[in-house]
Amino acid sequence: MTSLNLPLAKYATLETSRLTLRPIQLSDAADMFEYASDPKVIEYVSFEQHQTLADTQKAIADHFMVAPLGRFGIIHRQTNKFIGTISLMDLTPHGAEIGYVLNRKFWGQGLAPEAAQALLELAFQHLDLKYIQAYQLTSNPQSARVLEKIGLKCIGTLPNYLPSAAGMLDTNLWMITQAEYTASTPH
Repeated sequence: MTSLNLPLAKYATLETSRLTLRPIQLSDAADMFEYASDPKVIEYVSFEQHQTLADTQKAIADHFMVAPLGRFGIIHRQTNKFIGTISLMDLTPHGAEIGYVLNRKFWGQGLAPEAAQALLELAFQHLDLKYIQAYQLTSNPQSARVLEKIGLKCIGTLPNYLPSAAGMLDTNLWMITQAEYTASTPH
């Protein structure tokens, strides 16, 4: 089986016009806590609301630092502020799931699609993955717009798919293949 660790390590930091995507560090905890404790942001993610800075530090150590490859902090280059995370999850030599969360103060500025486009380029051009998929809560149309902008197509709805404090939530499954990405990317 092909290991993706070396190419992921080579691309541990990515740059876009407005963002730097890099490994998450404990020093990012205060900025992460800002959105991980925001009830509006928590409506759309699968983790529980952080109550203390210690909750955020533990999440960083337990989730992001223990296996950092494919998991990126999103840094707004103009302000050098940590504003969210974006990851390639459930990574296999064939495909992965993309997931992201962004500080609400930075919503609506095109930053999530910009970060996600960088991960699609990594996945298809450098890791040679065959597909990328994403799950989007039906209650979060803004995330659907991000996925549309980067070329994913909605495959269908999974009823009662994601457990949350509010109960089981309906989720849309999105996907793009390497062939679709290549056909839509300017050469």
